[in-house]
Amino acid sequence: MKNSRKSGRMTRRAFLKRSGAAILGAGMLAGGYAWLWEPRQLDVVRQSFRCPRLPVVFDGLTIALFSDLHLGFHTRESDMARLAEAIESESPDLVLFTGDAVDSRTEAMRDYLPLLASMNGALGKFAILGNHDYLGDPDRIADMLGISGFHVLRNTHGLVKRQGEALAIVGLEDGIMGSPDPVQGLSGVPHGLFTLLMMHEPDYADTAAGYPFDMQLSGHSHGGQVRLPLLGAVLTPPGSRRYIMGTYAIGERSMPLYVNRGIGETHLPIRFLCKPELTIITLRSGKA
Repeated sequence: MKNSRKSGRMTRRAFLKRSGAAILGAGMLAGGYAWLWEPRQLDVVRQSFRCPRLPVVFDGLTIALFSDLHLGFHTRESDMARLAEAIESESPDLVLFTGDAVDSRTEAMRDYLPLLASMNGALGKFAILGNHDYLGDPDRIADMLGISGFHVLRNTHGLVKRQGEALAIVGLEDGIMGSPDPVQGLSGVPHGLFTLLMMHEPDYADTAAGYPFDMQLSGHSHGGQVRLPLLGAVLTPPGSRRYIMGTYAIGERSMPLYVNRGIGETHLPIRFLCKPELTIITLRSGKA
């Protein structure tokens, strides 16, 4: 009987040790996945939008959209090279970057200028600033983006032309650290022209839907950066509490909004069930 009780105690102890080891091992695997593996995996997401005001000559227009590089915070040169190679392989018409080039240190961007310069769209490339860009020197960041060939929009617009037709791209200042002015951004845009809005914070779409924008493209949220099964994003920053990732229809006229999950990370160098994203958007003319 004595040996039997001792054997029972040893079995319980062994069970607890094995259970503890399994839990610790699972935690280490999940932590390693979130820190070392998933942030290095680029997810190319494809979306198509039907746009009634888009001129027929732009039917099939492709946009390579990315956001939130957060250079200087655990972003590696290999991550940027992977992004640049993916954009090159898609041969997009437009390349659009929706802000947060750096995490806070402006000069962290300098080493990446050749890779940024290598990102090309047949009809041009445009960028805006995000809230983290204001933690550094936003004017200097805008200058470096310009050196890399991006047309930086700060409450301004650019026209993209093809075969005598045009569309407008409006870029607004950041909604948290800057002063977005849609009236100024739209100033000079011909009435009735298809107009795409670049705005860092996706929740601004509730305001943008009151202006003649045909769609809004945003980032900022990182998709939550950490997502749990059934629960979704654990935490999102101000400016992306309502719209976190993917496609939404905003307001009475159902203005399309697309929220990119971003490339880099901030605060914590991890991603979980929320891979970095390059979005390839195809625009189609005519009604659905």
